[in-house]
Amino acid sequence: MAETVAPRPASTILLLRDSPDAREIEVFMMVRHYEIDFNSGALVFPGGSVDKGDKEIIAQPELYSGGEGLDEATLSFRIAAIRETFEESGILLARPKGSSALVDAKRASEIEAINRADLCDGKISFLKVLTDNDIVLALDELMPYAHWITPEGMPKRFDTWFFLAAAPPEQLGAHDGKESTDSIWVSPREALEGGQSGRFKLPFPTTRNLIKLGKQASVRAALDDSRGKSVVTVTPVMTRNNGGRQLRIPLEAGYDGDVFEVGSVG
Repeated sequence: MAETVAPRPASTILLLRDSPDAREIEVFMMVRHYEIDFNSGALVFPGGSVDKGDKEIIAQPELYSGGEGLDEATLSFRIAAIRETFEESGILLARPKGSSALVDAKRASEIEAINRADLCDGKISFLKVLTDNDIVLALDELMPYAHWITPEGMPKRFDTWFFLAAAPPEQLGAHDGKESTDSIWVSPREALEGGQSGRFKLPFPTTRNLIKLGKQASVRAALDDSRGKSVVTVTPVMTRNNGGRQLRIPLEAGYDGDVFEVGSVG
């Protein structure tokens, strides 16, 4: 029997804005590099693994707001979500120290230009980015949305929290050209249509979360709908049936079903 791989803690953010015509919601997504060994070429939300530096920030609560009453594990997921989003998109969910307003687009761009490449290359820590720029992470801007754990038996497993957040005004984001090769603001409808046509490669959790998100008409509606809701952990179980593959997930997780066809057995 193959040894079970422990899932690695990870976080991702669905950055939201209302479409220019205010008819749909849009979410920031990126195409992962084809040489990346997990979800290569897939259209995904920005995110990645929790690292040691995220836990070091926890010890300095003056560097984040909205952490009251949260345990260390929960804090590390939220800090990682904001750091990874900054690394992968340049969008920064933070406030100038002493301010109630988010860092504006001009200041975020300045911080990105000086720090993003070095942060991605491991030459500086996120803690240093915060202290050097007198900014505080806006953990309170993150709304818990979903919690997925990669099925057992997979060579790489992740324990991933998905958060919703309204994109800071005029922070448009851009891929890094390394881990991701393209980035777009896209409606859930358009992303799902692209998945069906072959324009996009969509992982199963991404597809289900886009369908769920697409039911909301605006950023405010999406955030209000998730506020106060309990998040049901999803660990898909794969079964084979009549030459095909099915994934089973908890019905109470809110994804319009509990059994999904995911293609034929290769």
